[in-house]
Amino acid sequence: MPSDSMPEMMTAIRWHPPAFDIRVESIPVPKIQDPDDAIVKVTLAALCGSDLHVYRGHAGVEKIHTSGHEFIGEVVELGSSYGAHSQGRPELYATLKVGDKVVSPFTVNCGECNVCRMGYTCRCPLGALFGSPALEGGQAQYVRVPKAGGTLFNLSDPKSWHSTLPAEMKQKALAGIADSSLLMLADILPTGVFAALQAMNHPKVLPALSGRPWPASFFPGDASTTVLPEDRVLTFAIIGLGPVGLCACVSLLDMLAAQPLPFQIVAIDPVESRREKAMAVYSKIDQAGKGSGKFITQSIDDAKKTVATWTGGVGCTAVLEIVGNTSAISLAYDLVRPFGAIVSVGVHGEPQMPFTGRQLYNKNVSFDFGRCPARAMFPMAFDLLVKRQDVFGEVGGLDSLVDRIIGPKEAPEIYAAFDKSTIGKAVFDMWK
Repeated sequence: MPSDSMPEMMTAIRWHPPAFDIRVESIPVPKIQDPDDAIVKVTLAALCGSDLHVYRGHAGVEKIHTSGHEFIGEVVELGSSYGAHSQGRPELYATLKVGDKVVSPFTVNCGECNVCRMGYTCRCPLGALFGSPALEGGQAQYVRVPKAGGTLFNLSDPKSWHSTLPAEMKQKALAGIADSSLLMLADILPTGVFAALQAMNHPKVLPALSGRPWPASFFPGDASTTVLPEDRVLTFAIIGLGPVGLCACVSLLDMLAAQPLPFQIVAIDPVESRREKAMAVYSKIDQAGKGSGKFITQSIDDAKKTVATWTGGVGCTAVLEIVGNTSAISLAYDLVRPFGAIVSVGVHGEPQMPFTGRQLYNKNVSFDFGRCPARAMFPMAFDLLVKRQDVFGEVGGLDSLVDRIIGPKEAPEIYAAFDKSTIGKAVFDMWK
């Protein structure tokens, strides 16, 4: 679509300070500001748990802005950087076209700096978070994507996916994958995969995986200490069963299904309906995707008792903390074993971490905190998305991650319901 045929105004979902104030407004359509920009016509945008930090007034934000950092759509305008003359830059600068279907990670990244080349795309020095004072969000009919050649994922061109899937499966994915599930690539699915990947690859999980005690697990040769079969049982807790927590469950199960080791997972949430959804999702996964280990969902108090029983009071091999508040991270500390690992991908606010130096010293716990490098995680997340369309592809069921697709006019009510945990993942059809 040439820029001169685009409308002047559009519908957008906007946040107003100080808190709990979402309005659906008509604002100007964004324009190209930099040669590396792209304008995307948004088809679907999602409401994410991270949006609630701003919604509740907990993020220290005082500027009115368009909300949302999860969106898919169609490229309608490109800056002058795009075309065959851009060889040597990230490949989308040479190949991206008007009309291509795209999904964006929740942060911009240039794809060209040392940070991006190393895969740490969420911390690109030129990065910005969609749906923040720094960058207008995707809960709108159009969105400007800076550094789009390094940021976007082209859903119209499987050659650029760098996926491990066979070619025929890629073509099938193009034809049959649900748009509402593709939207999960923007944040929740890469973040869930990231949490599981960090836990499974943590050095403190390696002794159980390798059967060699610390520190012999890092080196070849004989180990002087015998590791018994019961020592190699992997015990995980996942704290928080919102949409990201469910994605972490599916991803961790998929990774563990490829391991010959026994495992046990307790997925924890104080909200019963979320626990029920997690079990429904688990039940829908075929055996090849969930392995032969244990998976249960429990309340906080019941989970503490279960972990103590399972491990003889030692604690979990690793804990995935998906919530992002001090009570959740304290629970993770209580559940993890000495020499265990805590992976936290929840968005933590200003309160100080609830640990003393003595507590940290006394347990030898490792913490991995922080934002998912979503763009770097896209190939792994996409492969899982294709494999698990049984879970990710449907809408509205107890065993579906997406609960509802609604029009933007319902945004104030949907934000309020999501804040109270009375609905799960909601998606906005911005043209409904």
